[in-house]
Amino acid sequence: MADLAATYWNQKRWKEAEELNVSVMEARKKVLGDEHPDTLTSMAKLASTYWSQGRWEEAEELQVLVTEVRKSVLGEGHPNTLTSMASLAYTLRSQRRVVMASVLLKRTINAALRFHGPTYHGISSWEAALDNM
Repeated sequence: MADLAATYWNQKRWKEAEELNVSVMEARKKVLGDEHPDTLTSMAKLASTYWSQGRWEEAEELQVLVTEVRKSVLGEGHPNTLTSMASLAYTLRSQRRVVMASVLLKRTINAALRFHGPTYHGISSWEAALDNM
């Protein structure tokens, strides 16, 4: 189901992608628990579906939760946590909350530098996004 949801997302079939992402997320919560990495990935994908539709508040709500749990469970330097932090920053920017977005993106970059060094794959795109805020 998750693969089909991704296919719908890639085809911009938002309603179908959303419905399947919700089903996958709920099933994973039930079977794996709220803090399992696969459950968090499902939540992040649903947030991305909301984001792609301009549903910033719904995306933000899920992204905040995913980011907090990933920080707690995986640590701030984990690649999934860094991705969640950057995604949340982009959502804040989309809502014209530029100061908050900039602060979070700087924190993301600093964490990536601290844990992975200057060649970490996300840093250059995050720095470019920060320059364009």
